[in-house]
Amino acid sequence: MDIRYLKGVGEKRAAQLAKLGIFTVDDLLGFYPRDYVDYSRPYPVASAPYDVKCVVRATVYGKGALTRIRGGKQMVKILAGDDTAGLSLVYFNNPYISQKLEVGTEYCFFGKVGGGFAQREMVNPVMLTAEAASATPLVPVYPQTEGINSNYLAKCMRTAFAAAPDIPEPLPAWMLQKYRLCPKADAVRMIHFPRSTAEIASARRRLIFEELLALQLGLLLLRSRDATLTGAPMKPVDLQPFWASLPFSPTGAQKRAAQEILADFNKLSPMNRLLQGDVGSGKTLVAAAGIYAAWKNGYQSALMAPTEILAAQHAETLRRMLEPLGVRVALLTGSVKGAAKKAVRKAIAEGEADLVVGTHAVLGPDVEFRKLGFAVTDEQHRFGVRQRSALAGKADHPHLLVMSATPIPRTLGLLMFGDLDISILDELPPGRTPVKTYAITGKKRADMYGFLKAQLAAGRQAYIVCPVIDESETDMQSVTSYYEETARPLLEGYRVGLMHGRLKAAEKNAVMQQFKDGELDVLVSTTVIEVGVDVPNANLIVIENAERYGLSALHQLRGRVGRGKGEAYCILISDHTGEAVKKRLSFLCHTTDGFAIAKFDLETRGPGDFFGSRQHGLPSLHIADLMADSKALYAAQQEAIDLVAADPGLRQPENAGLRALAEGLFREQTALN
Repeated sequence: MDIRYLKGVGEKRAAQLAKLGIFTVDDLLGFYPRDYVDYSRPYPVASAPYDVKCVVRATVYGKGALTRIRGGKQMVKILAGDDTAGLSLVYFNNPYISQKLEVGTEYCFFGKVGGGFAQREMVNPVMLTAEAASATPLVPVYPQTEGINSNYLAKCMRTAFAAAPDIPEPLPAWMLQKYRLCPKADAVRMIHFPRSTAEIASARRRLIFEELLALQLGLLLLRSRDATLTGAPMKPVDLQPFWASLPFSPTGAQKRAAQEILADFNKLSPMNRLLQGDVGSGKTLVAAAGIYAAWKNGYQSALMAPTEILAAQHAETLRRMLEPLGVRVALLTGSVKGAAKKAVRKAIAEGEADLVVGTHAVLGPDVEFRKLGFAVTDEQHRFGVRQRSALAGKADHPHLLVMSATPIPRTLGLLMFGDLDISILDELPPGRTPVKTYAITGKKRADMYGFLKAQLAAGRQAYIVCPVIDESETDMQSVTSYYEETARPLLEGYRVGLMHGRLKAAEKNAVMQQFKDGELDVLVSTTVIEVGVDVPNANLIVIENAERYGLSALHQLRGRVGRGKGEAYCILISDHTGEAVKKRLSFLCHTTDGFAIAKFDLETRGPGDFFGSRQHGLPSLHIADLMADSKALYAAQQEAIDLVAADPGLRQPENAGLRALAEGLFREQTALN
């Protein structure tokens, strides 16, 4: 049922729920809590831990008047407490809270505790009457969006669950018995309306296994869909002339990865391979070797990059490598217009372009290849499965290579990218100097700016990266205020540019091109600095609030410098003095191995921080965690392999529920036809 027609929703709320990916009642029931507030064991006021979210039980004994404070905000203070200490409750922009809270009544308050020992304080805590907290001690907390809070979602869940018909069971009875899993209907009820922590654990165990099984089945179905004869059969090619034409020697890892690609070219089925390599490991060279082999076999190649500036950089690099051998390279991006665009499309269609480098413009319906045999996507997590399939759809099952600069431990990579084989570049080309990395506190910011000015005076360039500093701010506001209030006054006389996610693509390209061309000395930016963009003259990157990033993200940012001659530097600024933050930043300062950093990041932060919500092109997982639930992942993978081996398309009637499960998870990415 469309979510619009659920009681209490309507058109406006439905539009807001759509931002959370909720379009139907089934989507709503599959929108699982991210946490729970446990009201069953509240703290006395004096015993409540500082600066940690907790539940405190207290009686209201006084209410202050509503006052207006700076910035037009409204504030009201409620006085509460128990036998152990007083508790001041401060609410902003909530004028009705005084009416809801009654003097002499006991409540449970959930939030962070601050203040002093005698008079503690909570700001904007969530509250329940003590009676309600006893009746429903475990309250789900859902992800939220503007206009939709957790309480509203919980109310919708109750309505949906009451109105929902019987929830079908997608897993076969033998599987439920084998893994001692509760029925789907029970799991959905317990995850949203748990009566105990044991019920939450049982529901999570069942739903995690189901989701990981759906993921593995979907990946296997994608692979089996592609397990057909390729339209680009190729003969073996000697790469020696290609290697000999280079002004440097390739690494052993590059040669090995290139041979793995050529071995796939010689098979009857199309290649589906992931090329992983650390920052600066030379993935483009490996792709060039494949392009050369495809050209020798009479086939065209296409390379798709996520941005125009990166596509132009790839085109320039590949022209240097391949045009001396006779390979004709064309560039096709959104900014190629009119007659020039028509000419490029004509060259592609008539086979006069052997390699087409471009952005998503390459996927346009007006782009037709004469004989596409090899397709490459760079920074594959920016595209996803569906766009990879669209590029491959430009020909009759061409060979496909996807490249990623985010190192992922091999065992996890094999599980994540079940539809791809994996090649790894685990060597850096000789002569690449490691970036010197230092972690400092904000107290040394003045010294850092002195060092920065010395580098600029020597003719070098620098990046300064800012995260969202305040959760109430957008990335644009925080980076803009840093640019206006800190960077420009301290760097007076230097050309300072600004980059953030709210700029249009053309504006971002223009700023990045200015920096690349040396027209800007410093670029103040959020993390939208393009991965892979090569500015050899930039030798310093400063990262503010470094504790807010995963180590793998910091390592990626560090890779923006050290691409030219001479020393390069990365300065991490953080005022967090906790041991965990110190340990993480120290590890990065002493390690340049991206795979070691990825392993450390996964072990200390988990994949939610490491992979981000995008899951690198995979469907978003609602409840499973690829690292924490690794045992369930392995079990689900084995079951999926056995199921697809026995019924390749899951077409048997008894597997209809499993196929629907996999299709549902992959619905937004690609159809499993």
